[in-house]
Amino acid sequence: MTVTPTDSRRLLLVVDAPSLLHRNHHARAHTGLSDRAGRPIWALHGMLRQILESIDSFAPDAVLFGLDDRTASVRRDAYPDYKAGRAEKDPELIDQLDRAGALLDALGLATLTPPGLEADDVNASGATWAERQGWDCVIITSDRDAFAHISPHTQVLRLIDGGIHGSPMLNPARLFNMYGVRPANYLAFAALRGDASDNLPGVQGIGEKTAAILLEVAGSMEAAWADVDHLGGRSLATALDDWAAENGARRLGETVVRRLSAPGARERYDFNVQLMAGQDDLDLGLTPDVPGSRGLLPLDLDRVTRVVGFLDNDFTTDFAVRVLTGRPASG
Repeated sequence: MTVTPTDSRRLLLVVDAPSLLHRNHHARAHTGLSDRAGRPIWALHGMLRQILESIDSFAPDAVLFGLDDRTASVRRDAYPDYKAGRAEKDPELIDQLDRAGALLDALGLATLTPPGLEADDVNASGATWAERQGWDCVIITSDRDAFAHISPHTQVLRLIDGGIHGSPMLNPARLFNMYGVRPANYLAFAALRGDASDNLPGVQGIGEKTAAILLEVAGSMEAAWADVDHLGGRSLATALDDWAAENGARRLGETVVRRLSAPGARERYDFNVQLMAGQDDLDLGLTPDVPGSRGLLPLDLDRVTRVVGFLDNDFTTDFAVRVLTGRPASG
């Protein structure tokens, strides 16, 4: 994991809190950790530890946590099968998901639970806010949808099993090396491919490799659809076959055009784009030029000591005091 400073720009850290909680629940459930009230805290404790490691590593100027609205879903209203087929959540995970916002708020950190929306939308809005403010941004998530927000000033730490320090930091070059897709085309790539985890099928016959080639050759799906609509895909097919000849691959132009022209293909693509696109204009409530605003560091010493102390782990409390308040732990 590396972060490359671009200049003296300030840094916004956007954390997909449910993503961290899910991963820590499955990784740490065997510990059976509980707080002073006897409630399960292994996912909350793991999330907090990773948050502290991130803040310690990146030294952000502001931190924002995205949470899912667990009572309503605009996407499920539009598509009742959205995320259908996922395993039912464990009651202990549900309990900790419900308590995460209160824990972060009690610390004095900034959280946002957008009505009917998800942490993905907070990721999108955080990246947009940072760009408009002239800040850099790092998004921490295990969700690939965030790759659409990568830019010269926004990187994504893709959380995997190695934890914060063992996870890859993706910038435009690394994203292209990994998927063969530029950030501006990532949403189109995902819409073509589909997303099994969200129960969203892609355009039939267009897999991940073909989608990446199509977008690199056409430049954008707008250009590809325009050629299909107005020229029957002839120019697109020729360009794809030229690419295949240059790269020693089999001809694919006619096949790709046929699949894009199939009944329902354009509708499936457009629908996926609609559901996958993060809402990027949420009011984040960030006021970084007002001292003491939520989300700005450092935090209040007594508050951090009291809240983290309730988790009943002295090492984590001392770590939180040092990272969140900039002061040594007492005792």
